[in-house]
Amino acid sequence: MHLEIDSLYKTYPGDVRALVDVSLNIGPGMFGLLGPNGAGKSTL
Repeated sequence: MHLEIDSLYKTYPGDVRALVDVSLNIGPGMFGLLGPNGAGKSTL
């Protein structure tokens, strides 16, 4: 499986920006997404 995201934005009410211009390209294989609380992992 291949996943490609290009220029993703997510804004919550009150103009709170969770994701700003996120682009990524994930090829086949295992992938993990790590980051601190509130970094936008679940939003992504």
